[in-house]
Amino acid sequence: MFETREIFRNFSLWMEVIFYLVAFASIGVFLYGFWRRYQKYRRGRPVERFNQLGRRFIKALGIMAKNSTVFKRDPYAGAAHWMIFWGFVVLFIGTCIVALDHDFLEPVFQYRLLKGTFYRWYSVFLDAAGVLFIAGLLMMIFRRGAMKLPQLDYQRVDRSAGAYDRKGYALDDKIFLWLLLLVAISGFFIEGFRIAVDRQTADLSFEKWSPAGWALAGLSDALGLTASGNALHLSLWWLHGIMVVCFVAYIPFSKAMHMLADYANLMFKDEMAARRLPGVTEEQMKTGMGYRKIEDFTWKELLDFDACTKCGRCHVACPARASGAPLSPRDLILDLRSYADSTIGVKELFTQNLSNGPKSAGKEILVAGDVIRQDTLWSCTTCMACVEACPVGIEHLTSIVQLRRTLVDKGKMEDSLQDVLANIGDYGNSFGQPERARAKWTQGLDFQIKDVRKEQAEFLWFVGDFASFDARMQEMTRKVARIFQHIGLDFGLMYEGEKNAGNDVRRIGEEGLFEMLVEDNLAAMSKAKFRQIVTTDPHSFNTLKNEYPEFGSTYPVFHYTGLLCKLLDQGKLTFSKKLSHYKVTYHDPCYLGRYNGETEAPRKLLRALGVEFHEMKRCGANSFCCGAGGGRIWMDDSKLEKRPSEQRIEEALEIEGVNLFIVACPKDYAMYSDAVKTSGNEGKIAVKDIIELVQEAL
Repeated sequence: MFETREIFRNFSLWMEVIFYLVAFASIGVFLYGFWRRYQKYRRGRPVERFNQLGRRFIKALGIMAKNSTVFKRDPYAGAAHWMIFWGFVVLFIGTCIVALDHDFLEPVFQYRLLKGTFYRWYSVFLDAAGVLFIAGLLMMIFRRGAMKLPQLDYQRVDRSAGAYDRKGYALDDKIFLWLLLLVAISGFFIEGFRIAVDRQTADLSFEKWSPAGWALAGLSDALGLTASGNALHLSLWWLHGIMVVCFVAYIPFSKAMHMLADYANLMFKDEMAARRLPGVTEEQMKTGMGYRKIEDFTWKELLDFDACTKCGRCHVACPARASGAPLSPRDLILDLRSYADSTIGVKELFTQNLSNGPKSAGKEILVAGDVIRQDTLWSCTTCMACVEACPVGIEHLTSIVQLRRTLVDKGKMEDSLQDVLANIGDYGNSFGQPERARAKWTQGLDFQIKDVRKEQAEFLWFVGDFASFDARMQEMTRKVARIFQHIGLDFGLMYEGEKNAGNDVRRIGEEGLFEMLVEDNLAAMSKAKFRQIVTTDPHSFNTLKNEYPEFGSTYPVFHYTGLLCKLLDQGKLTFSKKLSHYKVTYHDPCYLGRYNGETEAPRKLLRALGVEFHEMKRCGANSFCCGAGGGRIWMDDSKLEKRPSEQRIEEALEIEGVNLFIVACPKDYAMYSDAVKTSGNEGKIAVKDIIELVQEAL
């Protein structure tokens, strides 16, 4: 007997025919489900994601191969998923080789691929992959069943317990993991019984290259099962085959669809998602701003909904959810998926049931307000934590802002927010102050700052609303000016020519006002004389750097920490004393660290200042949020269980002996100064901007 194995061992012709008929039927069900999903995506609005297709394909392939996004901040899940992924891939390739060999090469060319040396290596690789696959599945089953992780809890934050039923989600999770586990285990036992029976009449020593099967053959002998080995082999073969074909048919209607959707979603992900929001299309200008019906979403956003694996990483990262607000990014995406499937898609076998879902009652159902509650949408701080945490490239924030645009268009917002938008529209600032008062803070200086509308300067300092008008921040702004002057920075202002940059206006959903602000600011800049922009406000930094270029801006943009760090490297900034008596921690502003990856410059400054520096648990791109972004600073937060800023101060105080909470954002300074008071921690920790330490060290 040469080194190979029989594919349909002890099968009659009619058994083979039945198997092929069932297999083709399952493939047909799979193709039908896949086609229905494809048709759903085609109902979405077009969006350009096919540029640089080769680079996108390779990048997504690399992410999937390394499982890098799954490993991020959860090495246990990353390791288990890596084992499942590569085990599945190798086993799938092995199955394809069997089909190629049995159904094509042998009948057409009378050639066997699975024999000899190739068969031996094939056997050892597939056994190793199978063991890896089973180990990964068991790790995931243990994680979901025993570890009781908060991200895997399907409890909602926006509905009472009796208003929804998510047992379908939990059942889908179990079916997915246990079905794959049973397929893998039954495959090994089929191999074991085959080897146990056949080696009684032939030399099968080469099957030691199937170590798992060889070991199970020994177990079969020890338990006295080999005498019934042929019957057990045949029964298990059919059980294994039926489970496989059921799994294939099950894929498009279940959680298993993420195996296909996730790769596509990573491939078509916008690397600037959230950092640069989409404008308003001509069609939206005619029919209404934002998204009203499910067909208003782009095909990529509809794909986002299907790509969600319910892993809950966005759920636990969200500051709104942590503060008791009625928003979970995970639940928002799942609600949109359920609604999309019920209207234009293929319905999942196991989904959620809502007792008070959207009902038409003779009127048009609006996604913003009817499907997703208004208070859910207004709870978002646009911190981007959900987008950054998602391992499969979902762009939650874009969908949230588009739905907010509908609410703004219909005037469905808090009065305080409406007043702020009116102030910005009338005066160019959120404080409702006259334009000529924007540079009033400069009156406390003993030198004159250049007016770049009249004289040349290297840098335009775009100050921003909070740093210009907030009484708590004006002295801080003067400190920045004095330091810029002290180090010889050639800078100037646009004075009353500057208006609100519009970052938060756009994320509130007031796209028309945002574009008006951009137009006004760029018109003023075009008449000014400068080469680069520096700002102390991360919110302004983000929109000036990432969104203004779409409207024609070509200026390099710096946050002041990055600029000071550059001057430090050039030897133009030196400190005369070390601040070693301070034990500090640093809070990364969302719009600086997470949005723009500027995490090293502030830390480099702190190291140069000589302070004793300690990181909080959540830092860098994983930083928590102060709760001010996306217009939340202008909205009522009295109903929150615990404000995000208060939670952050408590996190800082977990570091023994820390006495300074360092920030690099005017809004952060205001939010955390208030949080120290409202949380009862005055005297335990003080809030300072990095610029204050720089001034002290100079």
